[in-house]
Amino acid sequence: MAGFLGAAYLWVKALHILAVIAWMAAFLYLPRLFVYHCEAEAGSKQSETFKVMERRLLRGIMTPSMIVAWLAGLALVLHLEAWTYGWFHVKALAVVILTVLHMMAARWRRDFAEDANRRSPRFYRIMNEVPALLMVVIVIMVVVQPF
Repeated sequence: MAGFLGAAYLWVKALHILAVIAWMAAFLYLPRLFVYHCEAEAGSKQSETFKVMERRLLRGIMTPSMIVAWLAGLALVLHLEAWTYGWFHVKALAVVILTVLHMMAARWRRDFAEDANRRSPRFYRIMNEVPALLMVVIVIMVVVQPF
């Protein structure tokens, strides 16, 4: 039985890592699409193409991978009793912030879909860096476990 649980743990861990990679890849691309979309005239063919790309990226990759990352991550947390470690609290906070940012990105996408964006390309360039910074914090907490 221990061998089965060990193998299951490794499969869940692999699934979690794959989902996080997909989530982050999409997260690093979506705000960049928003930067380019800001420069397209509302109603233009280019703007309509960006709307399709943003919707497909968010709904087809980003949100499903976030859900899988959360579910597999919660399974790992329960298995490892990770809440007993200080590093985990920092990681969990960073993941919650990342999730809130995901929800904000979904709202920004709806604004673009309705031709109602009120933000500048500079705003989205800055927001493009936030997920990367959170990713650095998360990886350091999990790998180095500084406390």
